[in-house]
Amino acid sequence: MTVLFWILGILAVPTLIFVLWLAWVFLKELFHPSPDDDAEAAEAAQAAQAAQAAERLGLLPAERQNTDLAAPLPAKWTAALNAVRGGDWRPAAGLLAAIGPDWERRSALVYLLADHAAEEDGWLLDWEAERHDDPDAAVVRARSTVILAWKLRGAKTARYTTREQAEGFHRTLVSARAEITRAAALNPDDPTPYIAEIWVALGLGYPNAEMDKLWAEISARAPHHYEAHFSALQYWCAKWRGSERLAFDFAERAAAGAPLGSLLTALPLIAHFEHDDSEDTAADNTPEMLARVEAALQDAAAADPSHPRLPELRHLLAFYLYLQDRNEAALEQFKLVDGHVNALPWRYRGDMAGHYCRVRDTVVRAVRETAAAPA
Repeated sequence: MTVLFWILGILAVPTLIFVLWLAWVFLKELFHPSPDDDAEAAEAAQAAQAAQAAERLGLLPAERQNTDLAAPLPAKWTAALNAVRGGDWRPAAGLLAAIGPDWERRSALVYLLADHAAEEDGWLLDWEAERHDDPDAAVVRARSTVILAWKLRGAKTARYTTREQAEGFHRTLVSARAEITRAAALNPDDPTPYIAEIWVALGLGYPNAEMDKLWAEISARAPHHYEAHFSALQYWCAKWRGSERLAFDFAERAAAGAPLGSLLTALPLIAHFEHDDSEDTAADNTPEMLARVEAALQDAAAADPSHPRLPELRHLLAFYLYLQDRNEAALEQFKLVDGHVNALPWRYRGDMAGHYCRVRDTVVRAVRETAAAPA
């Protein structure tokens, strides 16, 4: 019996050694993370430090970024929008009348009013009832119907759009055409109704020749209108009614023919963004892209500081300067737009503010590292 226990003891030793080895491996993994874990922890620590550095510069964390706008609104615009939320249309009517033929500002304010009317239009109904043929009320109504159609459709691709959504979208866009025609007739010089129709053209699938006719109406009234060009470029993109070539042709032609300060140098950058599906930054650092960014920097510097679309160009510049490792210049743009992030390129992400802050904080970290490096 003693011999048997001795034999079993000898056989048990390797098993015991194996069990102890497994325990050692487990404890090592538990208390000593793998190199990958170490790298992730280091990256997280660096990101936290960069976020803290950004806050020390006065830049805001993701939870404090405004995801509804690309920039703060003028005080009078905010007051007018607050008034319509309370049911009072008169401040908005007065403000549109005061803006007059400043078509860039007019279309921007009309969009904001129309966006609210697409959700609740009691105040607009009151305005229309009191001033039946007011062209300002008419253009807000036309634009709101177009916006409503796109809200009915939803933001997802056609593959994920239900039949009911598609039918409501089509029906509402068709009804908007009559309202656009009426608004244009009430104020023949105004390009704003035709700009609204670009989104009808996109949704209903106007043929290219029909879009060319619509564009001629806009160009005759406001040949360098930023919002009009931005909207038309969407039509010409491959994902809608055009192609990569048509989009770039339109963008480059518009930018080349526009005066400095019009911001239309944004168009080639947007065309590139819409069609670039590369996984690295090589496509963003070609001589052509470097030249486009330089042209856009000059355009932004020459623009009216109060241009309602200037922040949208600055957001694009911040992004492409970052991709080109021009971090100090990128940081200057981030400082000018921080706090409002509803602009390209962040707008296409579900986590708009988070994406913006990750890129911005990477830039902050790169600038700090460059400053700390020995001369």
